Amino acid sequence: MLRLGWFSTGRGAGSRNLLKAVMDKKEQGELDVEISFVFCNWDNEEEPNPRKEQREMFFRMVKGYGIPLLTVSWKTFRPDLWDTDQTAWRNEYGRELRKAVSPYGFDLGILAGYMLWIDDETCETHDLMNLHPAMPDGPKGTWQEVIWKLIRENADEQGAMMHICTPDWDRGAALTYCRFPIRGGDYDRLWSDLNEKMRHKTLEEIIAEEGTEEPLFKRIREDGMKRELPLVVSTISSFADETVSIRDKHLYANGKMLKEPFDLSEDVDSSIRSI
Repeated sequence: MLRLGWFSTGRGAGSRNLLKAVMDKKEQGELDVEISFVFCNWDNEEEPNPRKEQREMFFRMVKGYGIPLLTVSWKTFRPDLWDTDQTAWRNEYGRELRKAVSPYGFDLGILAGYMLWIDDETCETHDLMNLHPAMPDGPKGTWQEVIWKLIRENADEQGAMMHICTPDWDRGAALTYCRFPIRGGDYDRLWSDLNEKMRHKTLEEIIAEEGTEEPLFKRIREDGMKRELPLVVSTISSFADETVSIRDKHLYANGKMLKEPFDLSEDVDSSIRSI
């Protein structure tokens, strides 16, 4: 059985949906996993706390599943150090995090909407995976930055990947990914509409006026989002059934180190069709 360490800030419905998806698969006998603990960087007693109700719902869900809930409040931890040296603060917080999770063994850590940077030693000590909303050879940055860059480059594809966490944040090797076309069908009309607007305005002006509501941008985001949860679940499943494994921060299958990340597009698309 694959033991998971689950790290989440518990900000909203996305955090709950991801945990529920994994637990549903487990309860249906489709995932041979155990979530050893859920770690949150809030204890929900902090003020101000605009996500308090959302986080309380997440905490109730975790406790309802009988999963140990571990919290270390980032807001109340060493504010003196935060104000003077945030690198040192992150290292100290990482030490506290490792202390909190140390009684609970885990094989693989999942950053499921965890909004703090992980310190170097924790990255090196544990195998942790994070979701990035782009293909392995795609843009870095936030999901907004990724999509606008794809549009600027007239890209043909978008996707998402799970990558190993390393001290070089967001640069760890991709482990699994999925891809989907952003050409053909309705996409061709959306590209055409945007190109027509760009006859009269620059892309920067369109971004300033429409932002994330620009139709092509919005469609790419929607198609990417609906694949993110199935990708995480399919990735966990691939590790649970030992299709793949991590050794020394590299991905292996059938005893051999893979030179490329594992393509889960077919599994992800199948999951979407079955919804």
